[in-house]
Amino acid sequence: MKARILLSLTALAVAGCSVEPLSLQNDVTYIAEWIGSEPVVGRTPVSLTFSEDRVYGNAGCNHWFASYQRDGQQIRFSDIGSTRKLCPELIMEQEQRFLDLLSRIERWDVSNIDQLRFWPAEGEPIRVWPEQG
Repeated sequence: MKARILLSLTALAVAGCSVEPLSLQNDVTYIAEWIGSEPVVGRTPVSLTFSEDRVYGNAGCNHWFASYQRDGQQIRFSDIGSTRKLCPELIMEQEQRFLDLLSRIERWDVSNIDQLRFWPAEGEPIRVWPEQG
């Protein structure tokens, strides 16, 4: 009986380890939870979706777009642009903080809770989760 329980626990432990680690993928929308040291506010999610050589999403009010270059864990966003709708001041401030931080991102990683993080040279990262569909 003890051997059967031990075998079952071992099988569960091994099965738990077989989950693929989170990685940065194309055609997946990532939803921001934190922008630097500030949590995301507002009803419209701040998002990033990667394609072959472009990235785009919603900055909270306006749609944004950029080019990016990735080499392993290194990543750089360039030619960042956005639409120019006007929204409440708090959302506009958050949007500007997001776009400014995005322009300073140098690398990405996965946290110990499987959250993607985009890191600037200094300061706190943009932290995102894959969109749950």
